[in-house]
Formats: sequence, C-alpha cells, structure tokens
Amino acid sequence: MKQVIQIHPVDDFKQRSLGVLNDPAQRKNFRGAMDFLQSKRKGQFPDKEERESLRELGAAIRRYSLAHLPRLLEQLETNLTAQGVQVHWAQTPAEANQIALAIARRTGAKSIVKGKSMVSEEIGFNHAMAEAGIEAFESDMGEYIVQLAGEAPSHIIMPAIHKTRQQIAELFAREIPGVPYTDDVDGLIRIGRRVLRSKFAEAEIGLSGVNFAVAQTGTLCLVENEGNGRMCTTVPRIHIAITGIEKVVEKLEHLPPLLSLLSRSATGQPVTTYVNLISGPRKAHQLDGPEEVHLILLDNGRTQAYADEQLRATLQCIRCGACMNHCPVYARIGGHAYGTTYPGPIGAIISPHLLGLDSTYPLAFASTLCGACVEVCPVKIPITDILVRLRNEAMARPEEASLRGSGAARSVIGTAIWAVWSQIYGRLGMYRLASWFMSRGRALSPTEQGAWTRSRTPLIPAPKRLRDLLKDRKK
Repeated sequence: MKQVIQIHPVDDFKQRSLGVLNDPAQRKNFRGAMDFLQSKRKGQFPDKEERESLRELGAAIRRYSLAHLPRLLEQLETNLTAQGVQVHWAQTPAEANQIALAIARRTGAKSIVKGKSMVSEEIGFNHAMAEAGIEAFESDMGEYIVQLAGEAPSHIIMPAIHKTRQQIAELFAREIPGVPYTDDVDGLIRIGRRVLRSKFAEAEIGLSGVNFAVAQTGTLCLVENEGNGRMCTTVPRIHIAITGIEKVVEKLEHLPPLLSLLSRSATGQPVTTYVNLISGPRKAHQLDGPEEVHLILLDNGRTQAYADEQLRATLQCIRCGACMNHCPVYARIGGHAYGTTYPGPIGAIISPHLLGLDSTYPLAFASTLCGACVEVCPVKIPITDILVRLRNEAMARPEEASLRGSGAARSVIGTAIWAVWSQIYGRLGMYRLASWFMSRGRALSPTEQGAWTRSRTPLIPAPKRLRDLLKDRKK
C-alpha cells in the first residue's frame, strides 16, 4: 500500500477552497468537529488565570529551548549516543528518507510499521519506501484510514476528521478483504485493530515521531492515545524515530507543563493515555524492546526560520492543532485545501520555510487576521504578526528579500499600481486632485470589482469629499 504525498501548485489553492465551500455536507462536518473540539478545550481550562499562567510557562520553555538550540542539540546527541541510540542528521527530506532506507536495506527489512508522525508525512516517507519496494504501514487509526483511502491527513492531530463513519465503513468494506459493511464505531475500531495487530508482529522496523527530545537525559518523549506508538517502538527489532530539530527541550522538568498544554489544547484531555519515554535500545538483561534505536533529526528549512528573530517563534509550535480548531478559515475549507502537510494557521507560517515562499505564499493571505489562533496557542506564537511579515515578504523587492521565494507575489501590474498610489498619497496636491476626480466620476465606478464584489457591494466613492463637507459646514 502506498500513499503519494503531493504538494499542489499555489494557483490551485482557490479552486480547492471553492470546492469545499460548495460542498455543504463537508462544511457541516468540519463545523461540527471544530465546535466539538473548541468545547472540549474550553472545558479543560475553566480557570483563566491558571490557563494564562500555564501558557506563559510553556512559551517561556519553548523560547528558552530555541535560544539555546545549538547547544541542546549537541547535548542531546552526546547523551543519546552514550545510551546506544544512533543519531543521524538530515538537511532535506531526501536525505532523511535515504538514511531510513539505508537502515532498512542493511537489515533486510521489507516492512515498516509506523506510529503517528507528521514529519514522516512532511518528507513523503511512505512514498519513498514504496518506491524502494518496502511497505510502510500506518498504525494510528486515523492515519490508517487516510492511507487506505490514498489521501493525506487533513488535520495534524485527527488525520481523518474530514470523513464520516459511513464513509469509513464503505472504505473498509471496499479495501479490506472479507470485511462486511458496518458503520458501528466500535465495530470499525475492531476491524482496524485486527488488521494492525498482525502488522506489528511482521514488521522488522517501527517508525515513530517525537513530541519532545530531552537533551539533559537523552530521552525521546512520545504521547499517544491508542497504544500503537508503544507497539511500534517496542515490538519490531529496530526503532527509527524522526523529528524536526526544534523539538528539543533541556530538562525533564520542562515536560509536564508542555504535556499538559498539548493534551488539553489538542483533544481536550487532562492527559494523554500513553506517555512514552525512550532512552535507548534493549539492554542485555531486558526482555523486550528494540535491538537498535535510531533518531533522525531533520532541518528541511527550519534553520531559515531559526535565523530570523521574528520568524523563530514559528518553531515554538508543539503541534496541538488548537489554532486550526479555532480558525474560521480552516473550519470552512478543511485541511486538504491548503495542499501542504501542515494546514491551518501553523501551516501558513511554517510551510514557507519547508517548501519556499514561492510555493506557499497564498496561505499567508488566507487569513482574516482575527487573532483566534493567537488567543488559543498554548505557547503564545504571534501567528498573525508572522502572517503579516510573510505577506510583506511575498511582495518584497529583490533587494529586500530575506526568505527562499521572497517576492513571489510581486507583479508588474501590482508594482505599478502601488507606485501610482504612493505618488498620489505622498503629495497633497495630487491627492486633492485625485479625490476630486473620484468623487465627481463616481458614476463610472465598475460594478464588478474582483474578489471584493463576490460577497460585498461595490466600492463607490462618496459624492462629496470629507474636505468638501467640512467646507459646507463652515458656510
């Protein structure tokens, strides 16, 4: 089974968005799901003072970790290596996939069972393994559903949130041999569990993500609700963990507040069902666990964000998905419309570093800048400020460019329009003359004004300028 990860061209974003907006059933599903998640989160933070205090602590921990990132990464590698974990560094998705492929070929592995990992989605891991003749099988139920459907996740926490149980029932009946149609949720879970259990026993390699990596102790922390992550990291002979370089923290003491923020913000739980702390492969006196543990630390544009003082805040993210759950845009168009691994507000600010601003700049404009994402972000990422910065970068002149793909939205017509605007509004006489012509020629205003008039009345200048009204009052 293979899942092809496709990055859509930027000019398809509007078409994909309109497709969802014109689908009442899908919009209803997303609205209901987002309302449910918002309610769950709200129930976990009844005390506003406690919530804000915890958010400030979480933000301080992430800011501190990023401020000391180079030192913490070196410390993490040293301590993991001392405990028998093999640490690999990858600058690009291709390098990360090649590292994993080399491990699989050296050990003769033909199948890999995967726990939930958005970084593996980011690098197109399943597709890369399939091309090499190795099966990569998703064990998270949501990920398994979208893999079976040949789709990408539409949410970073709940990958199959866009599907109804009836759609899942039809998918299972169609794709899994010998499975009858049932839309009973417990029945569907049992079917998935039966299929997945055999994969854990057969796979030579288990792959997982990493929620946090603790530098001081050389510990990999994974949180989950289904137990599949624990199976992936203990049953197969080899465990490969993959994560972005930003996920490191300094001390074990930094984990509790971050874990509390993560689970309460993501799914409205006081704590996740499983918290796994991994510090090395199986020792000689131990009865279970993998013989080898590998950690792949991925850059893939993160150092670009890190190098910029304002954009560095993007890397504070703990991947809870709360910004998506409260975003009015995401709630209407869903995750697939974005065309990137990470959708929603966090996707709009991190994707330009992973894929280039030239491939992703429309996402920065797909926001009302209402600030709902900023209000709920557990680590206080100033998402709206970063979105405005990315919009400016998309329009930047070549000499002002500071990001890969800067200036991608800049056009000859747009540049000319703003140059004229600057001339008019920069000179009092020109402004007075232009405003006089606009008010007198208001009857010539076009009724079709592009995107503005799709949902609004046309803009028509007032019959009298403000200065004219003031003059009339003085008479």
